[in-house]
Amino acid sequence: LGLLMVISGEYLRKLAMYTARQSFSHLIQDKPNKEHRLITHGIYNYYRHPSYVGWFWWACGTQILLANPISFLLYLIATWLFFSERIVYEEGTLIRFYGELYRDYQKRVPVGIPFIKGCR
Repeated sequence: LGLLMVISGEYLRKLAMYTARQSFSHLIQDKPNKEHRLITHGIYNYYRHPSYVGWFWWACGTQILLANPISFLLYLIATWLFFSERIVYEEGTLIRFYGELYRDYQKRVPVGIPFIKGCR
């Protein structure tokens, strides 16, 4: 299970970066970038944050591979908390940049990480 999570998580993350291309950034932008577009096709048609989903499953999968249930639980909680805050902040900026276009996207496509709803 752990190996499957690691491989699929890594694949999902790379696919997200490839699909978004120049619109992908590791840093949350505070100002609109003329080069960036709202990506809603490909893997972004299934998850609003496929790179984060991939990283989340990859991170949890590594701990399953290490066969340490305590470490897995702590990693799961820490990673979930990190992304729950980051996604809310990032979606706030995306709503500022794209307005109703992003709001409509939110209604159609889930975040992809369990129990994280994003910015409302």
